[in-house]
Amino acid sequence: MRLLLKRKFKGETYTISDLYIDGVFFCNVIEDKVRSLPITCSKTPKGLACTCKEKIYAETAIPAGTYKVTMEYSPRFRRVLPYLHIVPHFIGILIHSGIDEKDSAGCLIVGFNTVKGKVLQSRVTSDKLNTILSTQKEITIEIM
Repeated sequence: MRLLLKRKFKGETYTISDLYIDGVFFCNVIEDKVRSLPITCSKTPKGLACTCKEKIYAETAIPAGTYKVTMEYSPRFRRVLPYLHIVPHFIGILIHSGIDEKDSAGCLIVGFNTVKGKVLQSRVTSDKLNTILSTQKEITIEIM
């Protein structure tokens, strides 16, 4: 299964995107601000927190690219959620519910962007996405 995240609005503090599943629109996504980051990070491949000066913790969107996704248990959310693997500068990137970029810390927050700077119906949207993805063996997400 192929997920595609097309970033369409890059604001001062947040980014709004459209999420497609196998080419079909599924929902909107809100995440942190897109910032210019180095291509690689020497820390995160070792499981250590990024210390690159360009990254601001909990205020920086993940870099564009293609990532493997698996369904993993999140101790923080106490449920199985989509987990993005080998994301430069980031550890523990999930796709989950929330309202705005403050709920993100780099993660992708799903819902519908019917109010400026927010996504609504997020928990229902997250649950629907999890149901779809839980039936798949191979999932990738391309972020552009």
